[in-house]
Amino acid sequence: MKKFSSYIAISAALLIGTAVAFLFFFDYLETENPAIKLNQDLTAVGKMKNVGITFSDQKSGLSNIIVEIVQDNKGHILTNEKIRSRGTKQKIVFVPIDTSSLNLHDGPATVNITATDYSIFRNQTIQSIAVTIDTIPPQITLFSTINHANQGGTCLIAYRISKPADLTGVYVNDYFTAGHKLMIDNKPSFVTYFAIPYNASRTKLKITVLARDIAGNETRIPLPCIIKEKKFRADKMNLSEAFLQQKMPEFEAMVPSLRGKTLLEIFSYVNSEMRDENFRSIQSICQKSIPKTLWEGTFLRMRSASPMALFGDKRTYVAAGKDFANSIHVGVDLASVAHAAIEATNSGIVVFAGPMGIYGNAIIIDHGMEIFSLYAHLSSIDTAVGKTVKKEEVIGHSGTSGLAGGDHLHFGIIVGGQFVNPQEWWDAHWIEDNINKKMRI
Repeated sequence: MKKFSSYIAISAALLIGTAVAFLFFFDYLETENPAIKLNQDLTAVGKMKNVGITFSDQKSGLSNIIVEIVQDNKGHILTNEKIRSRGTKQKIVFVPIDTSSLNLHDGPATVNITATDYSIFRNQTIQSIAVTIDTIPPQITLFSTINHANQGGTCLIAYRISKPADLTGVYVNDYFTAGHKLMIDNKPSFVTYFAIPYNASRTKLKITVLARDIAGNETRIPLPCIIKEKKFRADKMNLSEAFLQQKMPEFEAMVPSLRGKTLLEIFSYVNSEMRDENFRSIQSICQKSIPKTLWEGTFLRMRSASPMALFGDKRTYVAAGKDFANSIHVGVDLASVAHAAIEATNSGIVVFAGPMGIYGNAIIIDHGMEIFSLYAHLSSIDTAVGKTVKKEEVIGHSGTSGLAGGDHLHFGIIVGGQFVNPQEWWDAHWIEDNINKKMRI
């Protein structure tokens, strides 16, 4: 009998041990709390806010998630989801907070977020976030009610906003350029440099100023702007056999898919797909600009150089006596002597230095506040990314790299990710009338 009792006790112990091991192995007895992570700051809520929340539990998995908002001791459940089976390690939810339908008023509130797991212990994480309900949109006050700009040129506006802004800037049709904060007359203000398309017309161009506060409230106001039309040149360029044989092998070596193509097929690719790809790369490089002015005074034009092509030139490429392709020139070509020293047009920080497709060896300098300069077709680069350069500092030498038929500098100015006419920035009177005077208002 004693032996039988011992056998029963041992068997029971083994069963209990197996059960406990099973529970441990499959995380039924784990004691770690779930994790909660918000995809954005949640200090303020406007009329409507979509809040992204990531819930995770890497052990037993999520069993229940709850989000509610509480104001004046009254709770409103925003989501309450029970997960029916084990194994959900992560769940991302987007919770809309519609303050109007919830009858929330401007003032303090609390968002409570709860996550529970599938452990026997029902481990739970509760995150309480103090928020402010704010449904009043910001007000925008423009310093100047009348603005003038050229087709293909740069425009600057200065303005104030009645409350802290999470995002502000200017829309030209659907293209956005960010504004930057600075002090004007010892008061917090904003300025936005933005580009006017070279083909802009007064009837088709819609310019608006945006201000969005941290609660998500937006204000958009139209910007009065008188656009001065410019006459851009048009010319035809012959694609000679000598030019194609000289330059196309360089691009064929860059792009494996071009191997075996005819010279004209390679040129067609370079003038279209590669040109567009290079422009997208330039926009990406120019996405982040130092939020302060690094430049001072008139921008430097290449010394003793003759202009070979101007901004906005409409080019038609001719092959075998027929029109073959087109392009718009987005800079100014300047030529003096072979391997001429190239100086920084103004002070700034080098953000790109290297090969860039049709532009060959190129340099891009950030002058702050969304203003950049581009130097292309260089034979040598004598600077490096991250270097702070001064106006007139030698950064390279002219050459024929890229899609260049002869030794010259292709110079461009980029504002808010768009090419603009560099000639404005070489003009002291234009800078005084269109920038300095607006900054002094």
